[in-house]
This record gives sequence, C-alpha cells and structure tokens, in this order.
Amino acid sequence: VQLVESGGGSVQSGGSLRLSCRASGYAIDNYCTNWFRQAPGKERVGVAALNYDGTTDYADFVKGRFTISQDTAENTLYLQMNSLKPEDTAIYYCAKFPAAACSLLPASLAEDWGQGTQVSVCS
Repeated sequence: VQLVESGGGSVQSGGSLRLSCRASGYAIDNYCTNWFRQAPGKERVGVAALNYDGTTDYADFVKGRFTISQDTAENTLYLQMNSLKPEDTAIYYCAKFPAAACSLLPASLAEDWGQGTQVSVCS
C-alpha cells in the first residue's frame, strides 16, 4: 500500500486549495480512507472521511468549507478546501483503515499513511 499526497501550498486567508491522495495497492472505495492534519505542536486530528456508500463525515472546524471526494478510476481521494483560515495551517495526511465502513476515526487505528503535504494560510 502506498499513499501519496499532493496539492499543498501557501495561500492567503480566504483562498482555496485542492489536495489529492493517490492510493496504490488497494482500491479506495473498498477501504476507509480519511484526511487528517497536524499543526505544529499539536496532535494529529481527523478532518474528513468518505464512506464506501458515499456518505461523508467532517470535523466541526471544516464543515461548510471543505469537501471530500474520490475518483475511483484514478484511485484518488481529494480534499477541496475553500475559505481557508490561518488556523488551517498544518501538514495534511491521508490514511487508510483496515475496514470499509468509516467515519472520522482515531489516527491510532490507521494502518497506512502518506508522507503529508504542507498547507500554509497567511492572514
């Protein structure tokens, strides 16, 4: 299994970015894959989850601003981030869990991680 994130960068407050998580070694619609983020000095927290039936789950601090989606043909998970705030600055990771059904799950239950992509939002 390999997960490769991309799409991070530096933007002004209010801007947008789209992150990608390209998976290999498994089909993303067969296993739960979540987006996480980790800010400097803070713990890694769940951001968004996409269930195999298309339902989504978001952390309260991104609801209404972030959208998780997937392209099964590309085996890629996306995170569209709009109305970005300085507090969204973090390294963003995708992670695979050993089950199909999912919601936002604890980082400790993930079995595979990507290397992360840095998102920096300037005020």
